[in-house]
Amino acid sequence: MWRCGGRVPFFLRRLSGGASPQARRRRATTACERARQHEVGEQIHGFTVSQVTAIPELSLTAVKLSHDSTGAKYLHLAREDTNNLFSVQFRTTPMDSTGVPHVLEHTVLCGSRRYPCRDPFFKMLNRSLSTFMNAFTASDYTLYPFSTQNPKDFQNLLSVYLDAAFFPCLRELDFWQEGWRLEHENPKDPQTPLTFKGVVFNEMKGVFTDNERIFSQHLQNRLLPDHTYSVISGGHPLCIPDLTWEQLKQFHATHYHPSNARFFTYGNFPLEQHLKQIHDEALSKFEKIEPNTAVPAQKPWDKPREFHVTCGPDSLAAGSSKQTTVGVSFLLPDITDTFEAFTLNLLSSLLIGGPNSPFYKALIESGLGTDFSPDVGYNGYTREAYFSVGLQGIAEQDSQAVRDIIDRTIKEVIEKGFEEDRIEALLHKIEIQMKHQSVSFGLALTSYIASCWNHDGDPVELLKLGSQVARFRQCLKENPQFLQEKVKQYFKNNPHKLTLSMTPDDKYPEKQAQMETEKLKQKVNSLSPKEKQQIYEKGLELQTQQSRPQDASCLPALKVSDIERTVPLTELEVALAAGETPVQYCAQPTNGVVYFRAFASLHTLPEELRPYVPLFCSVLTKLGCGLMDYREQAQQIELKTGGMAATPHVLPDDTHLDTYEQGVLFSSFCLDRNLPDMMHLWSEIFNSPRFEEEEHFRVLVKMSAQELSNGIPDSGHLYASVRASRTLTPAGDLQETFSGMDQVRLMKRIADMTDIRPVLRKLPRIQKHVLHCGNMRCSMNAAPQQMSLAEKAVEKFIRNLGQSKTERKPVRPSVVEKPAPSGSSGSTHLSGPQVIRKLITDPTFKPCQMKTHFLLPFPVNYVGECIRTAPYADPDHASLKILARLMTAKFLHIEIREKGGAYGGGAKLSRDGVFTLYSYRDPRSTETLQSFSKAVDWVKAGRFTEQDIDEAKLSVFSVVDAPVAPSDRGLDHFLCGLSDEMKQAHREQLFAVSREDLIHVSNKYVPHGLVARPRPAVVARAPAVGHSADLSPPAFQVPRPWAEHTWPGSAWTGERRDRQGPVVGSQIARNSASAREYS
Repeated sequence: MWRCGGRVPFFLRRLSGGASPQARRRRATTACERARQHEVGEQIHGFTVSQVTAIPELSLTAVKLSHDSTGAKYLHLAREDTNNLFSVQFRTTPMDSTGVPHVLEHTVLCGSRRYPCRDPFFKMLNRSLSTFMNAFTASDYTLYPFSTQNPKDFQNLLSVYLDAAFFPCLRELDFWQEGWRLEHENPKDPQTPLTFKGVVFNEMKGVFTDNERIFSQHLQNRLLPDHTYSVISGGHPLCIPDLTWEQLKQFHATHYHPSNARFFTYGNFPLEQHLKQIHDEALSKFEKIEPNTAVPAQKPWDKPREFHVTCGPDSLAAGSSKQTTVGVSFLLPDITDTFEAFTLNLLSSLLIGGPNSPFYKALIESGLGTDFSPDVGYNGYTREAYFSVGLQGIAEQDSQAVRDIIDRTIKEVIEKGFEEDRIEALLHKIEIQMKHQSVSFGLALTSYIASCWNHDGDPVELLKLGSQVARFRQCLKENPQFLQEKVKQYFKNNPHKLTLSMTPDDKYPEKQAQMETEKLKQKVNSLSPKEKQQIYEKGLELQTQQSRPQDASCLPALKVSDIERTVPLTELEVALAAGETPVQYCAQPTNGVVYFRAFASLHTLPEELRPYVPLFCSVLTKLGCGLMDYREQAQQIELKTGGMAATPHVLPDDTHLDTYEQGVLFSSFCLDRNLPDMMHLWSEIFNSPRFEEEEHFRVLVKMSAQELSNGIPDSGHLYASVRASRTLTPAGDLQETFSGMDQVRLMKRIADMTDIRPVLRKLPRIQKHVLHCGNMRCSMNAAPQQMSLAEKAVEKFIRNLGQSKTERKPVRPSVVEKPAPSGSSGSTHLSGPQVIRKLITDPTFKPCQMKTHFLLPFPVNYVGECIRTAPYADPDHASLKILARLMTAKFLHIEIREKGGAYGGGAKLSRDGVFTLYSYRDPRSTETLQSFSKAVDWVKAGRFTEQDIDEAKLSVFSVVDAPVAPSDRGLDHFLCGLSDEMKQAHREQLFAVSREDLIHVSNKYVPHGLVARPRPAVVARAPAVGHSADLSPPAFQVPRPWAEHTWPGSAWTGERRDRQGPVVGSQIARNSASAREYS
């Protein structure tokens, strides 16, 4: 959802008549109708209604209430959406960087008064059909959301969440596990050194390996230095060990009170039931207090300030001598002024959004850097918002030039203003995003209103986007200089201005490690012999607790019998456009939006061009087309569509592991009135892409390379898993080429080229194999009344496309033509001709093992180990899917997270039949591989119960039955040829999985002792302290044949030290850097 705000005069819809409110609501048929029948002043289960407001642009009705005895605030958004959501939010304002709100967020979920078993939060993942469960710590609030489509499940989860938030056990051992602790490297051996351990401690070590996060965190700390924003709510690794258990309990007592809480519900479940349960189980136990958690206004500066920080070098970034970042930031007004926030958010987009924006032209196209600085644009997640702009990837000596450009651009904007079409394009973007339907709309809404509501802003006013747009238009009409005056007020004449620069320090990792060593030494030296003995005994006690079987019978749970037995059918129609191109039509309630997709096969593409397909896709819609240059094209895309994209895809076959389809997926959506314009844009892109735009191509390459490099600390487990699977199936190597570390290194090399024309010349060669209607299929999702328009638009699009000028032969030795299910093949919900998919198979393929260790300057690891198993249609696939969840919940979570201190870990089965074991933000590597091996031994020994199997099924079905947006219905059939009948067969196989099936597939596919086999060589030589090895070539890579039917591969990213130190390395996953959220 677009982050903006709004304020218009509101009205309260009051209903009168002889019938009681309850009787009228019983007669109402929709969620919104029921909500609109509530009256201001009405009392419901300890709450009083204060406002009822219809918000038609979002198809919802808002009901605001307050709790009578505690003052707790409540907002219910009624909408005809089955994916119902609950969240409770507390204003949490720490005054130090020990991470107390973050550690508390973890610890409250470890057991409560009513549910005292260990880790009820994670256990509920396997006892419910939730579509989302998590918790987040932002800079000044902590949020606990969940969503589900099942009413009984909603009540179960609500009970667990309420008890966790308001009545947690907060046991000392849970604090040790989740926060931090001193513990011997080997907890059973008091002679081994003491070291820091803890989930949050390791999580935050990972967070601050990300240079973008380092910059963003310093920006907020320095721009808002007077109160809570001057500290790190998630915790700094060097400060977390200063947090005590007593401080944690005290913070809960002062912050986790109903008087400091904001409750939110969304969806079509009745409001009354929510209110009764929340009052009875939690709020009735409290009296009102004054929480004293408000954040005071930041005192404005009388003159600008500057600050400089350092970070680690990035060995994968283009231009090793150009890794400086500089940004200029301005403090803006309070975010509770929703119209001003809306205006400044729009202004920010006009200043930095796309190639037509002033700062893009002035900064990105200057050639000085690679991309905008982190946290660019409007940031409305703190009480006072701020705007930031700058460049990363610059030479240090160019810092002043960047600052001069920013000042100059601000002056030019004040003089020239903005083109009317650019403003219209942004307002069009708001309109289409209001109509676009997301399956996680409730989650988007609770996240969207959280910051404003946290500071006592009006969340209902924030949601009135339609009226807000009207007010904005009126301001522009009355004062054409409206936006220029805002630029002058908030940027040119604003003394609260921070210039932040960041440069790499080759010794940065070494210095961070040294500071941690000193901190550890200080802690250890302060211990008496008695305290050391207590630490040893506590470590043994924690390990005993982690290993002890837990009785979770106190927790509520759904049963397998609560799961729907059948899949809902999706009606599809296939027709031939222009006589030969298959088009799938899916009539859906899309709310006036039309969704178009096209898939073009790459089976004729020469081998040497495959690595360049992701780059081709990235730039295709950004270089211009036909008579439009790239600026004009970008303007038309914003004015007429919700976005146009091309992405490379590798699609597995459902019956054979060694068969797959490769291609490019083109996707876009638009308001129904703009469908002809959108399809005309696609025609121009297909027929006349402007690949001669060399200078802009170079800009796009640098941005893409920078984005990939920055993303490694965000997705290390994915990179490790993709690399580990590359030699297990023919599609695996292509996945590595398209989206693995090979692609990261290729883009670095291209970005470093002085002459980029040889790469640019490859794009027209790829075009000849992709941008024509041969080997292409299309799909349209639209409202039934728009289908006639959609058919005509697609027909015209296909007729405007050229055919391949010559019949191109497949470059692969074997291409298999496979028809997708259709009405003629017996499918009851499909009509029309069959779609023929051209699949690639390689009869000579031999799976083999490969071990890879990427050396990176990170203090935590990501580990991935992959095994070749069974395709989707094989009954074993269902058993393996249940097995993965069983191993995750009952063994790997305990070993990797609770005992090992990693942020996460588990097993998963992909549709391509690759079974992956992984860890996430992991302080260990080789020990984790050993845990993978133990997990295999555990499951082969059958050390699980029927209850465990049922819980695994519930967890799997929560994913299988996740809601599907109208825009995506029929997508599995379009891309992979999966019919509803095939899904139903797989569903029945999941239901039928037994204990014997799980042991059978573990013996058949998963080898004993995954890492107990002889190792052919050292995985990686340790680099000198403070340095990291280059990733090209990999430190170790030895393919070799493996046992019949079983081909495991493994990979991890990280740095391996000598045997005296811990094995460390890899990566973090980041929520929105702007929101400063930690989960």
